[in-house]
Amino acid sequence: MPKEMLAVVLGPTATGKSHCAIELARRFGGEIISGDSMLVYRQMDIGTAKPSEEELQTVPHHLVNILPPDAEYSVVDFQQQAAELVRDISGRGKLPVLAGGTGLYIKALLEDYRFSCVEGDAELRKKLERIAETDGALALHEHLRQTDPAAALRLHPNDVRRVVRALETALSGESVSRERQDGLRYDAVVFGLRMERDFLYERINRRVDRMLEDGLEEEVRSLLRGGVSPQCLSMKSLGYRQMAEYLLGQCDYSTAVDNIKKGTRHFAKRQLTWYKKMPYIQWYEVERDLDYEKIVSDMADTLEKKLKRL
Repeated sequence: MPKEMLAVVLGPTATGKSHCAIELARRFGGEIISGDSMLVYRQMDIGTAKPSEEELQTVPHHLVNILPPDAEYSVVDFQQQAAELVRDISGRGKLPVLAGGTGLYIKALLEDYRFSCVEGDAELRKKLERIAETDGALALHEHLRQTDPAAALRLHPNDVRRVVRALETALSGESVSRERQDGLRYDAVVFGLRMERDFLYERINRRVDRMLEDGLEEEVRSLLRGGVSPQCLSMKSLGYRQMAEYLLGQCDYSTAVDNIKKGTRHFAKRQLTWYKKMPYIQWYEVERDLDYEKIVSDMADTLEKKLKRL
């Protein structure tokens, strides 16, 4: 049975991948599947750099604004939902275009990770949570690094809930996932955008400044007033966690802003680390003149040739 066709546009944050993905979908009559773990949440628009209403209406988008901000969402949820969407979009004769920056999500879908279903151990979980409380999140993450280095690489030390879950799984003798052994799950063309580090960091800093101008502080304040706990998974993400700390009196405004910028730069570095493990990516270097039209045209030519061979 032939594999389904899938176009992918990925890259670190602030490289312009959403713009390129939308343009490709528009040219080929395709539909966007978001591969960003934060775009699933409603009421979280500014800090997630969510596409505008106009962009969302340009071509159909999926896995955007599907959950309330206090909901849980995991790579397993994404993998299942995205696979169903690829089947549905392909079945209707359309081209699915995956746009994303969450490396684990994209890699899990493309390489068809098989996730283990280990039952939780309440006593073990409490013990691990106590380690985080008494020794700190970094100590718990170091424990994971020694136990399951691959899982530690993809999980941030501050994501204690997932670090605990990964340790539960690893200590059970199971692996968190197994990668597909016979190549990619889809007949995929995977495009990547990257840029020189200093230029990327400039764009990240400018993006954070625009978020603040657009009302990130008020967005987070509204979420807190609406009863969304700072302990929710979504509120621990970049921008929201730091701004919530400011609003809750845990730091001053300038510190929060600096932490958002610094955290986003570190996040971009972690994204690139993930992408290094994906040798099938066709990379495009984005120069300072930002010639996205040429990049999109080159991507479109590659896709056109691919489609003609099918």
